[in-house]
Amino acid sequence: MRLTYWTALWIFLLDQISKYYVVHWLGLINDRDGRIEVWPPFLEFRMAWNRGVNFGLFADFDMRWVLVAVALAITVFVIWWMRRNGGNKWTYIAAGFLIGGALGNVIDRVFYGAVADFLNMSCCGINNPFAFNVADIAIFVGAIGLAFLSDDGKAKTSNKKA
Repeated sequence: MRLTYWTALWIFLLDQISKYYVVHWLGLINDRDGRIEVWPPFLEFRMAWNRGVNFGLFADFDMRWVLVAVALAITVFVIWWMRRNGGNKWTYIAAGFLIGGALGNVIDRVFYGAVADFLNMSCCGINNPFAFNVADIAIFVGAIGLAFLSDDGKAKTSNKKA
């Protein structure tokens, strides 16, 4: 579990430092159009305050505290699940990615009332209107990792039969 906690800490710090750097240090929050071209047209920093879930879904409803509670519940569940079932180093790392990302977005919701999204990637003539952040990437990677790398106790069951 120590690997999960360390991974979560580093993901959390990377997320919060990147948000602070781009939003406050580079001044994206104060920029008139909220855009900084980094590697046009592939990558730009585009300020977006996400009050909803993915892609701003349910942003018209005040779900701040509901989403904080859901993220904390998922964090507690993942920790419980990893303690109960264990896993290999990759599942512990995946759990850390998910937990660190979830807690990074929780901090945004508590302090700003919304998640600070700023990464925008477009390519090949397709203009992507959505922005995301390091925490979103970590949550996605962690969830996919847990889905594909966990054995759900199958190895334990097969060892008992042998």
